[in-house]
Amino acid sequence: MTLGLSLGVVVGYLLFALAVGLVAYRVSEATAEDYYLANRSIGTVVLLFTTFATLLSAFTFFGGPNLAFAAGPEWLIVMGTLDGVLFAVLWYAIGYKQWLIGDRHGYVTLGEMLGDRFGSVGLRALVAGVSLLWLFPYVMLQQMGAGEALVGLTGGIVPYWGGAALVTAFMILYVVLAGMRGVAWTDTVQGLFMLSVVWVAAVWVVSAVGGVGAATGAMLDARPDFGSFGGGLYSPGFIVSTAITIAFGVTMFPQINQRFFVAKSGETLKRSFALWPVLVLLLFLPAFMLGAWAVGMPVEVPEGANVLPVVLNEYTPAWFAALVIAGAMAAMMSSSDSMLLSGSSYFTRDVYRPVINADASERREAWIARIGVAAFALAAFVASLFRPGTLIEVGDTAFSGFALLALPVICALYWDRTTRSGMIAGVLVPQVAYLAVVLSAVVGAVPTLPRTVAGGWDVALGLMVLSALLTVGVSLVTAPTAEGDASRFAVAGD
Repeated sequence: MTLGLSLGVVVGYLLFALAVGLVAYRVSEATAEDYYLANRSIGTVVLLFTTFATLLSAFTFFGGPNLAFAAGPEWLIVMGTLDGVLFAVLWYAIGYKQWLIGDRHGYVTLGEMLGDRFGSVGLRALVAGVSLLWLFPYVMLQQMGAGEALVGLTGGIVPYWGGAALVTAFMILYVVLAGMRGVAWTDTVQGLFMLSVVWVAAVWVVSAVGGVGAATGAMLDARPDFGSFGGGLYSPGFIVSTAITIAFGVTMFPQINQRFFVAKSGETLKRSFALWPVLVLLLFLPAFMLGAWAVGMPVEVPEGANVLPVVLNEYTPAWFAALVIAGAMAAMMSSSDSMLLSGSSYFTRDVYRPVINADASERREAWIARIGVAAFALAAFVASLFRPGTLIEVGDTAFSGFALLALPVICALYWDRTTRSGMIAGVLVPQVAYLAVVLSAVVGAVPTLPRTVAGGWDVALGLMVLSALLTVGVSLVTAPTAEGDASRFAVAGD
């Protein structure tokens, strides 16, 4: 009965999300712009929560508490404070400028915008290709999280592949039907749901162990090093560099970057990024502290297991543990649906239309996008079955890959002297170098290229600096091409 109730709660939620997608499908237009951007009609509350729910994925619900359990509550500073504030600043510096340009010229993707600015189909396809490359592991991360969540919830009765397959099937059906309008609607509901259940879970568990003071005292008794910054597994250098690469990487995530184009007005965008740090901290505080407090609780967390389901199964009723897992599934769904939608737009707008079929109709493009959603999700599902790393490792790989795009994009947005050659060099060289680092670890090369250098600093941060130096340096020694047009990025309101 308990197993049936738990699965019923999770499946019931997924069916609810699918129903919202059906409603959105009935009111949507059969155009690519409506499918990808909801006709640029999203208001403040929906924009804020769709960005919130899209970004906060299995990495937050499972990876975050796991990290706090292993390395201490200091990661709340990284993810909840530093990244909350840094992303809000970057949201203004990059997102508002993109919105001004996109509103003027009708751009749908980052690659489309850059390709038009520099008169280069190759640059457009390069940006899309890099984005799809690093999007793949992050979609896979959601499927891995779903598989592990249902294993933990059901005590292994539902196998890992079953949970991953369940969320894959629902997200394909949902995104194919819903488009951006349905995604934004359900993200708003999912964001409120996630925020509510994680706070109730924190209050419930803390009450059961004697209060915040008792939980914190037990944590410090078990791990005294959790009481100091950098006292856990990671050095301050690694923590700070990780915060920087995550914040810059987030702005280049297709599912986040594309939301810079969907706002109804500039004021909508400004209000959203002003509220962002508060919303992020409200979710990260209970999620990360539950993981850190678990160190001092009398619970046994099996090696490789997620901390959160173990704690909930110990201190809350089965129906509530299932509800929180449904909240985690909501996080995975809200991230996956947006990733698949954005990924399909990057493929159709930046590869299929300019390279394969320039005369494709809007309706045909929208259906090619839907086919792309299914193919991409199924490929990521197959890859997730091999479990190529922990949730944290897979997520960090994707964040760093996207971060390498950020500084060349900022140069393009704000420096008229940026050239096509500078952009290609600034994007391509650091990406090849970082891919070599990642692949050397995957294949077990000897010697393996390091992910960190002296002091624990992330090598991706150095490659970000390289991307800026190459973009500026090559631009200074090359002439703008005749096809480029810097005036396209000159907009009122800068």
